[in-house]
Amino acid sequence: MDTPEPQVEAPPPKADIAADTIVVTARAAKVMRGQLEKRGTPEGAIRFGIRGGGCTGYSYMFQFEDGDPRGSDTVVEADGGVRVYVDPKSMRLIKGTKIDFETGLRGHGFRFDNPNTSTSCGCGESISF
Repeated sequence: MDTPEPQVEAPPPKADIAADTIVVTARAAKVMRGQLEKRGTPEGAIRFGIRGGGCTGYSYMFQFEDGDPRGSDTVVEADGGVRVYVDPKSMRLIKGTKIDFETGLRGHGFRFDNPNTSTSCGCGESISF
């Protein structure tokens, strides 16, 4: 008489927090913090998102935010207490993105490593999905 083998459930997949939100490097957070302080609003936040435009269809958007986040915003806490607000529509297109700040021969600026894009222009600021 054959005994049925016990059914073993596979463990649930590990949650990858970075894939569900955005990551702000320490360098990028330091620059953001400096800009907030220079502006005179050290308690403010940065709103990050996507807007239509640019040479490939969409572009990244940064703006200062002095108020509280909207009820549907994702709030990312970065180094130095920097808060980044992302609206739900943008989050669908930028989840998993790493925001860094680079300096080099071509100048300096924020760099976005977005796993959701299909193409981008040479500057990396205009993207398509």
